Amino acid sequence: MDKYLNEPPIISLKNITKKFGDNEVLSNVNFDLHKCEVHALLGENGAGKTTLMNILYGLFPPTSGTITVNGTTRNAMTTNIAINSGIGMVHQHFMLVEPFTVVENIMLGEEITKKGFLDYKKARKDILELSKTYGFNIDPDAKIEDITVGMQQRVENLKALYRGAEVIIFDEPTAVMTPQEIEEFVKIVKKLTTLGKSIIIITHKLSEIKSMADNCTIIRRGKFIDKVRVKDIDENTLADKMVGRNVSFTVNKKEKEVGKEVLRIEDLHVKDSRGLMAVNGLNLTIRQGEILGLAGVDGNGQSQLIEALSGLRKVESGKIYLNGKDITNLPPRKIIDQGLSSIPEDRQKRGLVLEFDVKDNMVLESIDKEPFSKNKILKQKNIKKNANKLIEEFDIRPNSPSVLAENMSGGNQQKVIIAREISLDPDLLIAAQPTRGLDVGAIEFIHKQLIKQRDNNKAVLLISFELDEILDLSDRIAVIYEGKISGERDGKDVDTNQLGRLMAGGKDVK
Repeated sequence: MDKYLNEPPIISLKNITKKFGDNEVLSNVNFDLHKCEVHALLGENGAGKTTLMNILYGLFPPTSGTITVNGTTRNAMTTNIAINSGIGMVHQHFMLVEPFTVVENIMLGEEITKKGFLDYKKARKDILELSKTYGFNIDPDAKIEDITVGMQQRVENLKALYRGAEVIIFDEPTAVMTPQEIEEFVKIVKKLTTLGKSIIIITHKLSEIKSMADNCTIIRRGKFIDKVRVKDIDENTLADKMVGRNVSFTVNKKEKEVGKEVLRIEDLHVKDSRGLMAVNGLNLTIRQGEILGLAGVDGNGQSQLIEALSGLRKVESGKIYLNGKDITNLPPRKIIDQGLSSIPEDRQKRGLVLEFDVKDNMVLESIDKEPFSKNKILKQKNIKKNANKLIEEFDIRPNSPSVLAENMSGGNQQKVIIAREISLDPDLLIAAQPTRGLDVGAIEFIHKQLIKQRDNNKAVLLISFELDEILDLSDRIAVIYEGKISGERDGKDVDTNQLGRLMAGGKDVK
């Protein structure tokens, strides 16, 4: 990449300003990208990162400023101009048709015909050659709904490359990946640049910036803060520039005695959507005043366990007790009323009604109760007052109760869910991937909220693929493997190597 630094940038955004009504989300932001460069765009949730790249990709025009691509300057782009200029964008939430195959998704909109008929055979051959060139190793005939998130990411990458992309924008590419998939993604990015591609990564994960980016542009609350050479800066300084204050990477947690048992799971069996046993004889207990971290590689029954606990999936056999009461196979509403709240894995599918505004999403589980309604009549004043209180308390942006959830950044969508669930004052809080898609400042805040629940004598079940998060927060750690608990450890005295062996299916040797 260094040999291209003396040449003009292939992309240059100058003084980009964007307003939505009276809300200015970007203010005179500058951004340059050189050939074969990996350039990270760093900022807090709601800082304007995705908005800036959506302007480059032509999804909407800037209010003012210019966009120069390969020497041609415009006041605005369209998606067709962007694609024809060699720009591809892989969105945070994938644009894939789940019942379609890999080939069908990649060729969609770029269909090859032969004598008036779809030439599926040639498209499949071209896609296989692309996959081989970039080392993606994808089954072209697999359906999207049957492959992992990491594989879906590769399909999105191939879609961009199939359309001739020389510049690929990745929007929070690792937000839903396992650690193993993240490692693979870093390798793919490096391979792309060695083959002449240029990469923009929208992210807030500092370790990933250090592992793959050459340069980093930092924006905060819609304003350009700095551009830095990644190898010359440490993670703490990056975090400070992003958030605008010192960020603590250590979790401060006081010693605490646990109280009575809150959750007991006995010999639980739960099937997945294919009818196969995903939770297979699982036993677990959680007590008041403790955070139990559930560690494991994705796909070992975590999702089905969460759904069974919250009433979204049928329990085949076994029992679930909350505060001594049998809640097995109760409807979700009754389980919530018994004192269980849940931060779901997928905020868009399970956590929010995207078409609703913030204030209505804040009361989804308590809309039929005082003070939000009486005699089936909504009390809009109280609903709005509740939203304003939680917006301030959880630093949700934009700070308006009338913003639609679908128009918020992923991290702020997550904050809406966390604010709502904690405000219910549950006896047991299930936190599944609670910091997925959040920046370091927000992660610090959410970690404090989880510890606050524990210090208030609540029970917390933390399910995370971030092993560091499990180690930092947990009083006790249980490892799930093939649908059952393969071992438990005290959070104060953990051998990470042994934990890794348990996650991989090794025997529990204490």
